[in-house]
Amino acid sequence: MSDVPSVWASLACTDPRVMIRFLVEAFGFTERVVYADGQTVHHAELTWTGPSGQAGGVMLGPAAECGEMPPPGSGAIHVVTDDPDGRFAAAVAAGATVVHEPTDVDYGSRICELRDPEGNLWSFGTWYE
Repeated sequence: MSDVPSVWASLACTDPRVMIRFLVEAFGFTERVVYADGQTVHHAELTWTGPSGQAGGVMLGPAAECGEMPPPGSGAIHVVTDDPDGRFAAAVAAGATVVHEPTDVDYGSRICELRDPEGNLWSFGTWYE
């Protein structure tokens, strides 16, 4: 259990398979587990390893099975990375929608913002202490 992230973001999806593929290819997540019945994904977990080796994750499921979750496309998630420019370039190449190109912000971080195919807002930035 020590390799399991202790905090997970959760997203209801219109098409979990499309989101899984996008998050792996565009944003660099790693597929941890996918529970499916044929082509229907009921639950998926993707992990992210941050610059200091700390882990984080996102859970995905079909909107029809997500109860009181906010609707698809209404999530906002921040991911810490040492290379927001590289992550931005990979995401744009994979079809992410640009919200803000990488920029230095007044509190010392470098950050960019993108939207996934369902409209969720993702920011990628360096950590500033």
